[in-house]
Amino acid sequence: MPEMERLPGRYERRRAVSRHMATGTLACPACDAPVLPSPEAMSPADSIACGYCRHVAAVREFLSLAEPTRPTRVAVLVRDGP
Repeated sequence: MPEMERLPGRYERRRAVSRHMATGTLACPACDAPVLPSPEAMSPADSIACGYCRHVAAVREFLSLAEPTRPTRVAVLVRDGP
């Protein structure tokens, strides 16, 4: 397969754009203990575990968008782009 060569001239640069969708709470669905999120961005399908009862499930099962939010508040962002 031939190597790709960069051509001189214009190119398009796209940046990923994140928008705030909601603020929610991360709590264990089994024992309702607050759960500490990862320092990196997480998707709803990522796996997370409760530090208290060791329940493991997808992030979406730990996320509650109900009011009022409690400790372990998280920002839910929607990202456009690659």
